[in-house]
Amino acid sequence: MPINSFENYPMSWKPQLSDRTAPIYLKLAKQLEQDIKTGKLKPGDKLPPQRELADFLDLNLSTITRTYKICLEKGLICAKVGQGTFISSDVNSSDILLYSHEQPSLIEMGTVHPPYNENKKIISFIKNILTQPDINRFLEYRSPAGTMFQRNIITNWLQNFNIISSSEQILFATGGQNALCAILLGVFSKGDRIGTDPLSFTGLKSIAKMLGIKLMPLPTKNYRLDFENIESFCQTEKIKGLYFIPEQHNPTTLSLSDNDRKFIANLAKKLNLVILEDGINKVFREEQQLPILSYAPENTIYIFSTSKFLSAGLRIAYIISSRKYKSLIENALYNMNLMVSPFSLEIVSKILSSDLIENIIKEKKLELIKRNKMVNQILENYTIYGEETCSFRWLLLPNEINGIAFEKIARVNGVQVFSAERFIIGNAIPPSAIRLCISAPKNIKDLSIGLHKIKKLLSYQCE
Repeated sequence: MPINSFENYPMSWKPQLSDRTAPIYLKLAKQLEQDIKTGKLKPGDKLPPQRELADFLDLNLSTITRTYKICLEKGLICAKVGQGTFISSDVNSSDILLYSHEQPSLIEMGTVHPPYNENKKIISFIKNILTQPDINRFLEYRSPAGTMFQRNIITNWLQNFNIISSSEQILFATGGQNALCAILLGVFSKGDRIGTDPLSFTGLKSIAKMLGIKLMPLPTKNYRLDFENIESFCQTEKIKGLYFIPEQHNPTTLSLSDNDRKFIANLAKKLNLVILEDGINKVFREEQQLPILSYAPENTIYIFSTSKFLSAGLRIAYIISSRKYKSLIENALYNMNLMVSPFSLEIVSKILSSDLIENIIKEKKLELIKRNKMVNQILENYTIYGEETCSFRWLLLPNEINGIAFEKIARVNGVQVFSAERFIIGNAIPPSAIRLCISAPKNIKDLSIGLHKIKKLLSYQCE
């Protein structure tokens, strides 16, 4: 038994080491992970200083250092300079409220589904493609680079949204998340650090965790980037890349100003950073700003996906990359996918080159505007962010209502929402907020029912 292991020793974490056979540091790391899973250690809890824990357990300091290093690499803990070591705020975010059985009556407002669409139009278009005499070639192995026609189509179409590139810069991926995975796999290495918003896309979190890439929450003030301190943060934390969703950020819905984009571009050029610009929500915006790509083309890798505005089943994404990163990403894509579906790629390319695409986008925009008006009416007494064409809204919970607790009770009452805890990065403090995906309910009636249930729960919680 350790000589200092007396009952009232002032320790925030008291691991038990009944088995002291080597390697002890692995046993300690496993115990810390287990204590997190069982709830003994909670997000934000402060761990004892390494020297103090070594003294308590009667171990060498190097053993505790190795333990903490393993847990840091796993994302279980994070260190704050001058403050100590803490259990990461997002340590359980990927495991929060994962349900094995779907409720048929549940109104889905958690997952971001594509906006309301009339798939009959797309189905009719596909049927027409199937009658073409050369259709068989798109059901065979094809070049991962696609055809010149396909690259030219997307290059020309993206100009409608101020995204300027050449066909030689275009790479194809199977959806936005697949594109992100290829970029992280090709451009970054285990242990690299990427700075992003303290609340960010859950898909990025999952991929980074699998690849051993550390996501770091950038300094912010009131959900906005704190540009006075970002440069020093990037230097101190040895940041290699930056990830942004400049339009209708997921989950907060906020968009970066033109000056913000210029600042990020200049910072990347100054510090030689890689910018990952996710344009997933660009199509529906009324204001078409210049992307960060236009200000720093050599430093920026741009991702554009069709799943959110066209069809979830036609999973095609485009990566725009300079020569600096293209071969790295191309190699990762090939090893992951071999190729994207030639059939899906041809369908999407022909839709983008037809009059149909304009009608689809217009239809979905109008539906989003109608749905957002309903949100504003029903939840008018609450603080809720989001533009009139945004697929989701960011609702601040009054009286510091716990987000996880509200997500649970909402589900019990037949509505799925996502709390801020799902999106938190590192040791950032999650706000009391939830994301409402207003495009997910199948019809306007279901949306109305879901919103009124949320309003009722908010009123009840505030009493």
